[in-house]
Amino acid sequence: MQEDKRKRLEDMVTKDEETTKRTTIILDKDERDFIDQMIKEGKEPGIKPLISKMLDVYRSMMIYDWRFPGEYYCGISRIAFVNVELLNILIQQVPKENLREIGKQMGAALKISMETTLDIQAAQRENWEMIFKRLRVQGFGDFYLKDKYLLLKTPFIGYPKLWEGILEGLFNVELDIKTSVAPFVFEIKTPQTPPPQ
Repeated sequence: MQEDKRKRLEDMVTKDEETTKRTTIILDKDERDFIDQMIKEGKEPGIKPLISKMLDVYRSMMIYDWRFPGEYYCGISRIAFVNVELLNILIQQVPKENLREIGKQMGAALKISMETTLDIQAAQRENWEMIFKRLRVQGFGDFYLKDKYLLLKTPFIGYPKLWEGILEGLFNVELDIKTSVAPFVFEIKTPQTPPPQ
């Protein structure tokens, strides 16, 4: 009987070691107080989800390659933390009729960055979720694919024509804007097949 209990205890300990690795982190008081405050305010559900989120961002943004201060690269692209107000001032200087074409150029540049960094083809829909995640982490907004619609919630730029061009250039699709205010909805146009000759 005693031998059975001992065997079960050993099995539990051994199984736990195989599936989970535990790490102890020693935090300064002010660091632990900061984390506790975020949890108390409901900004974070707990310390484990917070650390998991931090590691996900660290990995996806390639922060381990950053040279502090001020030289941040994600793959081949340099990352700069820029106020949205500055971008809006710049965009306001662009004639409205040029926004879609400029967006396409931006999307083409973004496509090269995504494809080389993530080692995927941006035009293939099965890869869009990985691109959506990267764009979300970089602060572009929340992207969703619903049937033949691309949804963009919380965009960091409020110009739908510019977004139409960016997304067309990035994903190599043709879009039709369905909303003029965020959340933006774009219909993915189906290419017309020519009639048989």
